[in-house]
Amino acid sequence: MPRVKLKHYQHALSLVFAIHEINNNPRLLNNITLGVHVYDNLFDTKTTYESLLDLLSAQKKNIPNYRCDKKNVCAFKRCKHCREENLEDLPSNVFEIDMSSESYTIYNAVYAVSHALHVMHLNRQRTMRDKGNFDLSNIHPWQLHSFLKYIHFNNGAGQEIVFENKGFPIGYDIINWVTFPNQTFLKNKVGEISPSQTFSINEKAIVWHRTFQQVPPHSKCVEHCGPGYSKIMEEGKSVCCYGCTPCSEYAVSNQTDAPLCVKCPEDQYPNENKDQCILKIKSFLNYQEPLGIVLIVSSISFSVITCFVMQTFHKNWDTPIVKANNQSLTCILLISILLCYLATLLFLGKPEKVTCLLQQPTFAILFSVAIACVLAKTIIVILAFMSTKPASQMRKGLGKKLGNSVVVSCSLVQVCICIAWLSTSPPSPGADMHSQTGEILLQCKEGSLTMFYCALGYLGFLSSISFTVAFLARKLPDAFNEGKFITFSMLVFCSVWISFIPAYLSTTGKNIVVVEIFAILASNTGLLACIFLPKCYIIIFRADLNSRMQLKKKRKHST
Repeated sequence: MPRVKLKHYQHALSLVFAIHEINNNPRLLNNITLGVHVYDNLFDTKTTYESLLDLLSAQKKNIPNYRCDKKNVCAFKRCKHCREENLEDLPSNVFEIDMSSESYTIYNAVYAVSHALHVMHLNRQRTMRDKGNFDLSNIHPWQLHSFLKYIHFNNGAGQEIVFENKGFPIGYDIINWVTFPNQTFLKNKVGEISPSQTFSINEKAIVWHRTFQQVPPHSKCVEHCGPGYSKIMEEGKSVCCYGCTPCSEYAVSNQTDAPLCVKCPEDQYPNENKDQCILKIKSFLNYQEPLGIVLIVSSISFSVITCFVMQTFHKNWDTPIVKANNQSLTCILLISILLCYLATLLFLGKPEKVTCLLQQPTFAILFSVAIACVLAKTIIVILAFMSTKPASQMRKGLGKKLGNSVVVSCSLVQVCICIAWLSTSPPSPGADMHSQTGEILLQCKEGSLTMFYCALGYLGFLSSISFTVAFLARKLPDAFNEGKFITFSMLVFCSVWISFIPAYLSTTGKNIVVVEIFAILASNTGLLACIFLPKCYIIIFRADLNSRMQLKKKRKHST
C-alpha cells in the first residue's frame, strides 16, 4: 500500500474518510473492504524507518531494496528468488504532505490505490477465471506500481484524476522555512509548481541563512533577455541556452525573456528602449511654425511687389513702353502672377477637403495662363518684325485677337486636364504613417498620379515651346528688347521646374510641400523680375527713355 506521512490529526481523518468512501463505492473493490494502519513515529527516526520498511516488505523482514515472498530467504547482498525493487521505482504516490491542499491530496492518493486494485482485479478476472476469486491478501504493494503509473479515473467527488509522469496533476507550493533564534519558524511561500509542471520562483522573497555566503548557481546559460529584446533559439544548444536579439524598428517587448517582439499599431511607434509604444504626433506645415511664417511672408511680399508693378503700369498706361508690349497681355500676365503667389497659401495649414481640391489644379491652371501670355507676347514680337516687310500678309494677324486666342487655347487644354483629374480621382486629405518616425504626416494626396504628372507635363511642354520661340526671337529688332527679357524669364522658369522633379521625388514628409511652394515662388519671381522690372526701372528712373522719340531712334538703330 502507499505510504503517506501524516503530520497532523486532520490528515489521519482525511485518510479514514477516503477509505470510507471507497468501501461504500460499489464500482470499486466489490466485496472487498479496505482498512488502514496509522503509525505514530513518536518523533523518533528509528521508529519511522522501521515503519517504512514494514510497509515496503512482503513479510516482517526489513531488508533495504529487496522484497521477498514467504517461500524464500534472502541474504542481505544477493537473493536469486527475490524481486529487486529500488526505491526510485516507487510510484510518486509515496510522498510527504507539506502544502495547502493536504486533505485533498491524501484522499486522491488512497482513491488512486483502490482504483489500481480494481483495475488489477478486472485484469485477473479476465486472465484467471478458472483460479477462483480475487484475493487481496495475496497482493504485494510493488504489484500495484505498473497500474499506478498510467492511471486515469474520476474520484468520488466526480473530479478527473490523472497521473502525469508518475505524479498527480496538482500544483505544489515552494516553501522557504525561516528559522528564528528562539527555535520558532515561519513558512514563507517563494514559488510554485503549477499542475502543468510550470516552475516559477520569486528570488527576492527567499530569506537565506546568515551563514550562507555562496552565490546561488545559475540555472540558465544566459541571465535573461530584458525588455526591448526577444529570445532566439540557437541551433545545437538546449532550450535553456538562447540568444537575445533586439526588437525591430517598429516592434517592442515589455517583458523579460519575451518569445517575440510585438509590432506597434500604425498610430504608435517604439520608444528608445523598445519596451513601450508611444502615440505619434500629427504633423503638417503649420502657419505658426518658423518655416510656415517665412513662406507666408515671402508670398505676401512678392504679392505686394506685383501689385506695385501693376499700379506702375496702370499709371503709365498710355506711355510707349507699356503700349509697345501689348497692354492686355501684360495685364493678364500680372494678374496670373499675383494669383500664383497667393495660391501658395493653399499649401499651408491642416489639409482639408476643399484646400486639397484647389491646391494642384489652381496652381496648374494659373501657370498655364502665365506661360501662355509669355508665348503670345513672343509670337507677337516675331509677327511684328515680319509685318514691317513690304507685301507681308502678317499685318492682318496682329492685334488683340491673336494674343487672346493664344492665351485661351493654351489655357483651355490645362483646364480640361484638371477637370478630368477632379472627375476621376481628385486630390484628398491623407495621412502618411511611416515616412517620419514618431509623426503622422497630414497631407494632400494627389489622387491620380497619372493626372498629376499630365498637368506637370503639359506645363513643361508649354514652357519648352515658349523658351524655344523666345530664344529664336531674342535678336529680332525690338524697341525695348522684350525678346531677350522673355528668354531670360523662361530660362529661369524651366531651370526651376527641371530641378523640382528630382527634389520632389526624393523628399519626404512635410518638406514635399516646402519644395513645391519654393518652386512656385521661384519660377513666378523669375517671370516677374525678368519681364517687368527692367520696364519699371525705365518708367520710374529713366522717364527720358519712355518717349516716342526714343522709340523711333531704337527702331532706326535696329533696322
